[in-house]
Formats: sequence, structure tokens, C-alpha cells
Amino acid sequence: MLKKKNKYVVAVVGATGAVGNEMMAVLEERNFPDDGIRLFASERSEGIKLPYRGDEVAVETLNEDSFKGIDIALFSAGAERSRIWAPVAARSGCVVVDNSSQWRMDPEVPLVVPEVNPHDLKWHKGIIANPNCSTIQMVVALKPIHDAAKIKRVVVTTFQAVSGTGKKAMDELLKQTTDLLNFREVTCSVYPHQIAFNVLPHIDKFLDNGYTKEEMKMVNETKKIMGDSSIRVTATTVRVPVFRGHSESLNIETKKKLSANEARAVLSTAPGIVVYDAPEKNVYPLPIYAAGKDETFVGRIREDESIENGINMWIVADNLKKGAALNAVQIAEKLIEMA
Repeated sequence: MLKKKNKYVVAVVGATGAVGNEMMAVLEERNFPDDGIRLFASERSEGIKLPYRGDEVAVETLNEDSFKGIDIALFSAGAERSRIWAPVAARSGCVVVDNSSQWRMDPEVPLVVPEVNPHDLKWHKGIIANPNCSTIQMVVALKPIHDAAKIKRVVVTTFQAVSGTGKKAMDELLKQTTDLLNFREVTCSVYPHQIAFNVLPHIDKFLDNGYTKEEMKMVNETKKIMGDSSIRVTATTVRVPVFRGHSESLNIETKKKLSANEARAVLSTAPGIVVYDAPEKNVYPLPIYAAGKDETFVGRIREDESIENGINMWIVADNLKKGAALNAVQIAEKLIEMA
């Protein structure tokens, strides 16, 4: 467990990536009690200086001794690097919050969204997993509904921004859009098809069951985070030509009847949620409003008239912020609170 201190030495692994940059911004924005920060990335980034708290910090390359003296390490460097370096960090006495898929379904590693299951932090063994971005915003909205009416089944369709793939995908969307508007032929390198002015029902690799890895992440991670394997989840994940902010359409079947107004009331008092729901005034969550925000926005709340106990809703959150960096920093803050 983390030792109680006034300030903590923090590392960001994968600091030059989109999520790593966002982690640094969130640490600074929330005035995290750090006693200095160490930045790590691949060999090609060694020596690059990144701004932090009005200073510049040089990026380092990882080695076996890198984590000595570091209290908390926020990882966003991909599953392979996490597989190798997270145990090294944990052996050095550092607590790792890992944003990759490497540890999420490991039964020895808690998978945590602080608004949902902070109690699971009590049994960590040096590594804590940050869930998938699309799962995080969904379970933030599901938890208060589950507590109020017990969820039986969830059908989710996502509309995910290209930033979920990384900077190269954002660059590809921008270039394709520019090329199309200038009557030039587009090229595809990040995605198998044109993403500009298009929609791709394909995120991550397809599996033998016909689902993608992204879809099965949402299924399996939801059950682990909610601590209830009886919840049935089915997902369709879709990439859309939006730079930042994931949207999700949720259909939720509950054991107890919950009216739309009751659902609004439950959600409006839940941590991390803003109910943004006045469709008669064209008020509903949009990615452009969620970008840069901490909260998960919920709207289009209505009863499903095709089943006895059903609720439909539309949720939007910033995938780089709440879907990755902020959730990791909130885990670190909760660890400090519990120390």
C-alpha cells in the first residue's frame, strides 16, 4: 500500500503520447501533491523536454532502476511495455496505475473506476488497472441505476472518437477531411477504410465469436468493475469521424421498475455525472460539449416501451480525460486518501 506522505514522487510512462500528455495536464490542473515528476517514453523520445508546472522536464528511457524512489507511476505506454515494466515498478515499491489492457482481467489486479468501486483498491498488490475508455463512462452511469433497480441486461452501441486510437488517427482524419474538401484522393493507413465522413463498425481485432476485442472488453470489464457477473452485456463498438469524445447509446433492463424521472433523479445525485436532458430545448450531451470536461454527461433518458422494466439513455464523455487520464489520477488521489 501507499505510505502516507505530504507529497509524492510521480512518474508518467508513455509521457509523449496523447494520454500521457493528458495525464500531465490533469496532474497539474488538479494540483496533485507531487514532489517532482519523472517522464518516461521510448528511446526515440529520450531527452525531449515537456512542460510541467512552468518548468521543463526531460523524457527518460526506462531501465531496471528507473522506479527507485518513485511512489506512483501512471502508465500509458501500451500492453507490452506494461507487461514488462509494471512488475519492475511494483517490485521497487511503486504503485502502478496502468492504462493498457494488459492487467485489466487479471484476477489479482483490481480494475477501478473511483465513482464505482473504490473499495477494490484495498486489495491491490502494486498494480491497479485503468479500464477501457468506453467502459469507464458506461459504468459511471450504470452504477447508480444498478444500486436503485438492479440491472439485468445492458445493450450498448458506442460512437467512438478517433483519439481513442491515438495521434496518428487524429492526423489521418484531419488529412482525409482536408483532401476530400479539396477534391483529392484519400489514403488510409491507420484504419482499413476511410474514416472522414464515414462510420466504421470495427474497433480493434475481430474475434472468433464475431465480436471485436473492444466489444468484449466492455462485456467483461463491466462485470468485473460492477462486481456482478450476473449482469448480461452485449456491445457494438463504432468508430466515428469525431476527434474527441465518445458517445454511447444504452438500453438497460432492470429487475425493479424505474421511471424516466426516477432515473434522472438517481443519476443527478451520482458522483461524476451531469444530467443534460431537455430534448424539447435541443439539450442533450454532445462530444463537442464534453471535450475537456471531467464529468460523464447523460441525456435522452426515457423508458423503453418494448419491455417491462427498461431505460434508454445517451451518454458522452471525454475519452482522453475521464476515459483515461483523469480516471488514473483519481485512482492515485483515492490511494492517497486511503493511505
